[in-house]
Amino acid sequence: MRTGLAAVTTAAAALGTVVVAAPAASADPYDPNLYAVVTDNFLFNISISSFLDYRNSKVYSPSLDWSSDGCSSPLPNGNKPGGFDFLPSCQRHDFGYRNYKKQGRFTEYNRGQIDNNFRSDMYNYCSRFSGLKAALGVACRRYADTYYAAVRNFSA
Repeated sequence: MRTGLAAVTTAAAALGTVVVAAPAASADPYDPNLYAVVTDNFLFNISISSFLDYRNSKVYSPSLDWSSDGCSSPLPNGNKPGGFDFLPSCQRHDFGYRNYKKQGRFTEYNRGQIDNNFRSDMYNYCSRFSGLKAALGVACRRYADTYYAAVRNFSA
């Protein structure tokens, strides 16, 4: 990334006034193809911790919808069922649903991909419980399975 940034900086310096002369209004036009690629990258290709960093900085706002209602669940403390913190997974899942809908790409197939990623995010969280804590990992995955089943059966 630093190499790419250095190359862009060098190119911008070489262009000098051409870069400065570009009108501010065209600096971030809404390009559906760009935001579709960015959405897919944030959803499927980066770690949950990197996703949260981008979410906290609200990059590409307002073109991307970063809003979230957390883990919609009838359980008390629905963001942390059984003490397991699924909030980041729910936030990325909301990001996927909201932006795919906004971009007109929310098909049943894509919904399945977003939901599968949600389950993977929760399972990745659960993988921290191993060794002497393996029983917690099993319990965590059962909660993850329940949340996954709920989004498959009741979300749209």
